[in-house]
Amino acid sequence: MKPTTDRMLIRIKDMYKYILENGTVTTQDLVDEFGITPRTIQRDLNVLAFNDLVTSPSRGKWTTTQKKVRMTS
Repeated sequence: MKPTTDRMLIRIKDMYKYILENGTVTTQDLVDEFGITPRTIQRDLNVLAFNDLVTSPSRGKWTTTQKKVRMTS
């Protein structure tokens, strides 16, 4: 994989773990935590949502789903 793809996958995994640990978070919480643009956060959240790992209970808020996930390091 390209280094940029590796960075993206690591960022998405870290984002998922952050949401899992903190419960419901806002898009702004993620922007503040990861220091990246809201557009990049939204793209990453779309990847997680497409894979049924996060859901948005209300506009701009995100939480994890009940889908079982096995984490590797």
